Amino acid sequence: MEKWLTYDEVAELIGVSKGKIARLIEDKYLFSVRVEKEPKIPSEIVVNGEPLSSIRGTLIVLEDAGFDPEQSAEWLYEFQEELDESPIQSLVRGRKSAVRRLAQSLAI
Repeated sequence: MEKWLTYDEVAELIGVSKGKIARLIEDKYLFSVRVEKEPKIPSEIVVNGEPLSSIRGTLIVLEDAGFDPEQSAEWLYEFQEELDESPIQSLVRGRKSAVRRLAQSLAI
């Protein structure tokens, strides 16, 4: 199960202001979802004090496929048979190309 971090916690982890976290989300370097009515960021997309590098491009591909931010976050955590795991698990394991191919196939 994923651990959710507040904007303040992520700001501390990557050494930036809380305002910068909002900009990183806006620019798709990070994403957040509402957990108990508060926006939270999944801990697995902060790696070694930086946003997971493969998130931004993947979020852009999903947006191009017609997904809104909530749908993108949901898709990233759904088990995908083609990957034999969730896309977020694949991204964390360095399987960016496989995730992006699958995301591109969703475009209608």
